[in-house]
Amino acid sequence: MPSGGRRPPPPDRDQDRDREPNQVHAVPRPGGRRMSLITTLARLEAVSSGRAQPAATVRHRHLSEHPLVFVPLTTAGEAGAPLGALVGTDRDAPRLLVVPQPRDRDQRFAFLAELADVVLPYIDAYGESVETAERSETDPETGKRVKVEVDLCTDAPQLIVPSRAGLDLVRLLGRSMRFRRTAEQEPEAPHPAPPRVPLLGRWLTHFGERARVPGSALLLACTDLLSRHWATGQSSLEDQHLGALLAWIDPPGGESGAEAAHRAERARDERGQLLWPPAGPATDPAFDNKLLAPAIERYDRARTALAAAEDGVEADDRSGEVTAAERRIRDLVEGCTRPTWDAVWRSLDLLRALPEGAHVEDRWTRDRWSFTGHRDRVLAGEPPQPRRDDAVTAAGKLATREREQARLDAQEALDDPLVMAGRRLAGEAFAGEVTDVVMAYGEGRRPSPRPLVTVRTDDRPHLDERVKVYRSLGGKPQAAEFVRYEDGEAGDGTGGGGALVVLRVVDKMGRGKEPEEGSVPEKGDRVCFTLFEHEQRGGAKLPDPERTPWTHGGPPVAAEGPPAADPVTEEDLL
Repeated sequence: MPSGGRRPPPPDRDQDRDREPNQVHAVPRPGGRRMSLITTLARLEAVSSGRAQPAATVRHRHLSEHPLVFVPLTTAGEAGAPLGALVGTDRDAPRLLVVPQPRDRDQRFAFLAELADVVLPYIDAYGESVETAERSETDPETGKRVKVEVDLCTDAPQLIVPSRAGLDLVRLLGRSMRFRRTAEQEPEAPHPAPPRVPLLGRWLTHFGERARVPGSALLLACTDLLSRHWATGQSSLEDQHLGALLAWIDPPGGESGAEAAHRAERARDERGQLLWPPAGPATDPAFDNKLLAPAIERYDRARTALAAAEDGVEADDRSGEVTAAERRIRDLVEGCTRPTWDAVWRSLDLLRALPEGAHVEDRWTRDRWSFTGHRDRVLAGEPPQPRRDDAVTAAGKLATREREQARLDAQEALDDPLVMAGRRLAGEAFAGEVTDVVMAYGEGRRPSPRPLVTVRTDDRPHLDERVKVYRSLGGKPQAAEFVRYEDGEAGDGTGGGGALVVLRVVDKMGRGKEPEEGSVPEKGDRVCFTLFEHEQRGGAKLPDPERTPWTHGGPPVAAEGPPAADPVTEEDLL
């Protein structure tokens, strides 16, 4: 701690460069978890053994049976300028999209339209099948919460990208596409977009927003999925290289993870090209300078010669040169993206081998609600997501992400003994054997059962007087209060090792004078109590956007159409 007793300021967590102005968001921790002592030990063991160690015993994310894999490439030095992509749901037959000249706006727009032709039918297929579900809504007349029956999509689409940089690109593409004007909106626009382009932009924006919600699985990065379930002997930054990460998890025979990862990152052929080029989505400089740049230059010369052709015979020859140059670029893009495409599907195979966690389906149901809600907004003709969130919406998003992060941490610990072990080492949970149960009753007009349960544990929980602890009882949290510690010789008189923790059970025992059967631990039972709550409480109710206080900018002003261009000034003229 610095002199003066003051703590250093917290690090700036908001370093997302493509974040829209005034959008407040919580950045989830890499992999959606804290760096626990268990994870640190697993990394050390990975270095010692030369192979990645399990960081989880179950799969903590939902995997669709038919995910849409998207492996993009971007042009060096131009953020958001696509070079090409492999996209599709069939691992053996991906769809190759290429922009031969990334600086050509028409070609970039054609790429986006072709991408929409692949992605939108996949999304629409999930919006057709619905089921009836109940949802709580506020009655506008009484102001009370009531149950209403609404349609809920039976499943939702899932988009998989290779690494975390792919998540940023999806958000960037969504922002650049959802405000494009179509010919119907502006008939005189010089470059009108097909209607499917802004629609895809709205969907990519929604996927990108959900990716910022901890535990969501609509849009996933493959490297985050793998690093959540395996601990390697390299840094978290190096784990963002999909090839190196897989080399630690499943190295070739006879090689250690470090050797295989080094080869996956640096091995080159006789031309100086990477043997396993990563779709970052940035490309390797050697690939750009030695292969891609000459191919694009050849393509530009062929197009220029075609435009200058004077007769039909010469035009046919020049057209063949353009086709050959374009085919060369397509081959380069496919060769650069195909290794990553295969690595993504190999990663999904490894993840599917793990059993799904108990709370994964619950989180996927929330994703289905999110998908259904956005589908309904699109069908209702609502405008696209705004460029800037108003104060109430931004505060609501931040509160939701913080609540979902706490819920995810709790659910992963409840689903996974390995994760719970990390919480136990941190003093946030304890497990042990029940050594004694004494029936007691609370004081009041109607005495309620308040049994005292003594648990022998080797853990060291951070307990204080009347601190509440929780255990899972039939999928619901049962609360108890810490009463006191007892000497090791007390309780059952066996004199066994470990501390004796006396707890008072306070709920989930029924309404009778005697507890319901199975609601109170019995002597000899193995139990696990946590100091963290299993369910997260909702925060304070936020005002309607129309009632935003002046301290937060006042009510939002409805924008009519696209923002006006900057006025022409004298400085704009020579």
